Amino acid sequence: MERTRRPALYPRLVAALAAAVLTAGGLVAAAQTARAADADIARNGGFESGLTGWSCTAGSGSVVTTPVHGGSGALKGTPAGNDNAKCSQTVTVRPDSAYTLSSWVRGGYVYLGASGTGTTDVSTWTQSAPDWQKLTTSFRTGPGTTSVTIYTHGWYGTPAYYADDLTLVGPGGAPEQPPAVPTGLKADSVTSTSVALSWAPVTGATGYTVYRGGAKALDVSGTSATVTGLSPATAYSFQVAATNAAGASTLSPAVTATTSASGGGGGGGTDLPAHALVGYLHSSFANGSGYTRMADVPASWDVINLAFGEPTSVTSGDIRFSLCPAAECPNVESAAEFKAAIKAKQAAGKKVLISIGGANGQVQLSTTAARDTFVSSVSKIIDEYGLNGLDIDFEGHSLSLNTGDTDFRNPTTPVVVNLISAIKTLKAKYGADFVLTMAPETFFVQLGYQYYGSGPWGGQDPRAGSYLPVIHALRDDLTLLHVQDYNSGPIMGLDNQYHSMGGADFHIAMTDMLLTGFPVAGDATKVFPALRPDQVAIGLPASTQAGNGHTPPAEVNKALNCLTKKTDCGSYQTHGTWPALRGLMTWSINWDRFNQWEFSRNFDAYFG
Repeated sequence: MERTRRPALYPRLVAALAAAVLTAGGLVAAAQTARAADADIARNGGFESGLTGWSCTAGSGSVVTTPVHGGSGALKGTPAGNDNAKCSQTVTVRPDSAYTLSSWVRGGYVYLGASGTGTTDVSTWTQSAPDWQKLTTSFRTGPGTTSVTIYTHGWYGTPAYYADDLTLVGPGGAPEQPPAVPTGLKADSVTSTSVALSWAPVTGATGYTVYRGGAKALDVSGTSATVTGLSPATAYSFQVAATNAAGASTLSPAVTATTSASGGGGGGGTDLPAHALVGYLHSSFANGSGYTRMADVPASWDVINLAFGEPTSVTSGDIRFSLCPAAECPNVESAAEFKAAIKAKQAAGKKVLISIGGANGQVQLSTTAARDTFVSSVSKIIDEYGLNGLDIDFEGHSLSLNTGDTDFRNPTTPVVVNLISAIKTLKAKYGADFVLTMAPETFFVQLGYQYYGSGPWGGQDPRAGSYLPVIHALRDDLTLLHVQDYNSGPIMGLDNQYHSMGGADFHIAMTDMLLTGFPVAGDATKVFPALRPDQVAIGLPASTQAGNGHTPPAEVNKALNCLTKKTDCGSYQTHGTWPALRGLMTWSINWDRFNQWEFSRNFDAYFG
């Protein structure tokens, strides 16, 4: 969050990411059992079931409802940079057999082909297809060939292409067999209401089903899952089965985990209302919104974050906080009045936190000395003002990942490791009631679905996804995560489509990622597990003056309806319904006052 309105972080960074193109790995869904001889054995060639059966490079493929050749869906492939938007599937075939591959295509430079035939791989293409045009090629499999890969793609730097009604006609291969039983099932982390599980990958598996107490709990595509909605202090038994088109394996040996006794799942502030309103109060500075005294903050606000505690230097770790100078804020209260107002808010059940960072407060805990200074200086602020906890609002260059630090579950970068250690120390010092919140930008969280740090080969912006290891390591201590759904460029959602700020769609897609979990940088073996819905709030600007991406109240309500009731979702399909979503965060209380309290009044009206 910024003291004055500033250009968005994302546009300044996107060029660096665009120069380093990675294959983010499309979602590969289940194959169907091979069909009879001389049948169409391509799976979902009409794209009526989304991208089921298809894998598209770098998230380049999507299914659209117009234009289509037949049915209700068609493939749209969008080349970008060094990616040609290749979408493919592997099909089981018979050795020494003839096959004909066809597809209707549209657009410029569309290719259709087959590889791994065991004889001569084939392809055909068109340079221009302003309307639907049929491409056809044929091949014969080699004497030892049992599978081939069929594909379509565009060309580098050209516009999107479309494909529909793709067929591969010929004899089907031997029926696919169910995968083997998963091994290595274990409980990685446990809270009062959730258990995070992981297991070893199984060759030939296209998905996994997790069972709780012998009953199906959820389906996932990767090798980890978080089972939520559990009861505190309760023992649960879990198993997992691997699946593919032929069916499911037998269940794995069971693992037992007992949830913790704490009612809040580890995070403090468990006495927050079911739906909470969080706001930042400009306490140490003034801007165009004007200064608001603590005593004048309306009762609507459940969590009040004091903006900001800032370091004496970027790498010192020495955090300082003071009230706005009278010369800048003529109506500022005295320190004694400020502290008394905090106590009055707390007596009314409100939480008051110190927020560290902001747009101007870069904090890099690059040494253990800076880490220890951070702990002592933040403790001093908390103690002096009698606060309930801490909000981490690290922006800009505060967090980044060193080259080679590619696993969010095991970070090695000092600024990340030291921050995690410092917060755990503060949590241990203040106990179970310590409230911990975070307000990262989308660049540092959801962008991690595509890019993480500098990437396996270097060259990317090292800040991409850099909050993920912090959130993950502290998820059992985290009270609220409210990502800033503003000052953001377009971000790819779990539908592999880009979403832009300012409307319900952006908040739906970004929040769905947090509540569903996602493979980091497209790596199905490194899945960021879902957070509990009571740990998540949506971050928005309170007015058009507060930041780029202001969302009108009607659109805010649509997002809430979709996420909590599965209505008003528009074209995006969420992966669940979360009536326990904690609520909303805004920058800021001051800007909401400037805007006639539109944001908070809408919240009160929605949640009653």
